[in-house]
Amino acid sequence: MERKSQEVTVELPAGESVRADRYISRLEIMKRSQFESHKLAAEIGGKEIKLSRKLKNGEIITVSWESPEEPDYLPEKMDLDILFENDEVIVLNKPQGLVVHPGAGNHSGTLVQGLLYYNQQLGNHFEDDPLRPGIVHRLDKDTSGLIITAKNQDSLEALSEQFRNRSTEKYYLAMIKGRLPRRHGDIETYITRDEKNRKKFTTHESKGKYALTRYSVIKAWERYSLVQLKIETGRTHQIRVHLLSMGCPVLGDPIYSRKDNVVGDVPLMLHSWKLGIVLPGETGMRHFEAPVPKRFDELTARLDQMEKS
Repeated sequence: MERKSQEVTVELPAGESVRADRYISRLEIMKRSQFESHKLAAEIGGKEIKLSRKLKNGEIITVSWESPEEPDYLPEKMDLDILFENDEVIVLNKPQGLVVHPGAGNHSGTLVQGLLYYNQQLGNHFEDDPLRPGIVHRLDKDTSGLIITAKNQDSLEALSEQFRNRSTEKYYLAMIKGRLPRRHGDIETYITRDEKNRKKFTTHESKGKYALTRYSVIKAWERYSLVQLKIETGRTHQIRVHLLSMGCPVLGDPIYSRKDNVVGDVPLMLHSWKLGIVLPGETGMRHFEAPVPKRFDELTARLDQMEKS
C-alpha cells in the first residue's frame, strides 16, 4: 500500500476559519466518506493535527493518505468482432456483457485487455493512459454494438473532437415498453444525477447537462415498440433516461425498468446500431453498422406471435 501526500496552502477570506476535514474535502483528493478507509492524516509544521481543527488563511498543511497500488492490466486473448480496421482505427461490434475498460470491480476481461492482446503496440502509444488506450467513447456493459477505437494519439484526438463537436451520427435500436406519442419526435431535456440514487440519472427542465434524442418508431405492437434513436448529445444513460421520461422504459433495463410480466426476464434491449464519422486522414464521412443482435430478432418474433394469438 503506497502512501501519498500533498502540501496545500490554505486559502480563505480574511478572518474566516474552517474545519480541516471540510477544507480537505474541497480539494477533491477523495470523498469525505473515504478518509477513514484511506487513513487520511493532516500535519502542520511536521505535527499531526486533528481533522476537526480549525484552519486559517495562509496556513500550510500536508495531507497524506494510503493509496492502493494500481493492478497491472495485462493483455488477454479475446474473440473480437472487428467490423473495420486500418492503420488508424478499429471499429468493433461489442457484445452485450463486455465492459469497455478496467475500473472498480473490473480488473480483467475488458475490451481494453482484448485490444492490448490483439494490437501488441497499442499500449506503447498510450503510456499516459493505460486504463483507456485508444478508447474514444464507451458503451455501458449491457449495451451491445458499434464502438470505434484509435490506434495512436493523433487518431484519438481527431475522433474525440468529432464526438465533442457533435458532428458524428450515432443511431441506436431499443425495444421499449409502451408506445411513444408519435411515429417521429424529439426528446429534449436536461439530464442530471438523481439526488436520491447516485447510480441513476434523471431529466430536469433546467438543471444538469442539455440532452437531445431524436426517435423514429420502426414497429409498434399493442404494448411494446421497436425504435431507432439518434443521439445528438452523449450524456450518461441518455437514451435510457429519456425513454423512461416518456413512460417507455427500455426492456431489460436493470436500473430504470422493472421486470416485465409479459416478456419476462430479458437482457437490456439497447444496441449501438450505426455510426457515421470521418476517419483520420479522410475528408468524407464513413458509415458503419453493427448487425441487429439475435435477442432483438427473437423478441420481435415473440411479440409478433403474441399479437396473432
